[in-house]
Amino acid sequence: MKINHFEEIEAWKKSQIVAIKIYKILKENVDFGFKNQVQRASVSISNNIAEGFERGSDADFRRFLFISLGSCSEVKSMIYIAYQLNYMTYEDSIKLREDLIEISRMIKGFIRILDKSGYRLN
Repeated sequence: MKINHFEEIEAWKKSQIVAIKIYKILKENVDFGFKNQVQRASVSISNNIAEGFERGSDADFRRFLFISLGSCSEVKSMIYIAYQLNYMTYEDSIKLREDLIEISRMIKGFIRILDKSGYRLN
C-alpha cells in the first residue's frame, strides 16, 4: 500500500475529528489555560502525522509518529481531568477516550509497519 498524501492516513483523519469535537465541547469553557492546552495537544496529533509524512524520510516520519502518540496520551489524560472538573459530560469523555485509544492503536500499527517492512514513503 502506497500513501501519497498525509490526508489518506486514517489516524490523521480521525485525529482531526477528535480535535474538532474537543473545540466544540469546550467552546464556552472559561478555563482558558486548560482549554488552550487540551486544544493545542489535540491539534498536535494530526499536525505531527502530517509534518512527519511530509518530511519524506521513514526515520523522520517514525519520530513524528511517536510525538503524535505522546500528544494523544496527553489529550487522553486531560479528558479525565475535564470530566472531573465538569467541563464535559461522562458520555463525551468516554467517547473521546475511545477515539483516542483507537488513534493510538493506529499510530502504533503504523510505527510497526515502518519498523518491520522497511516501508518507503512516496
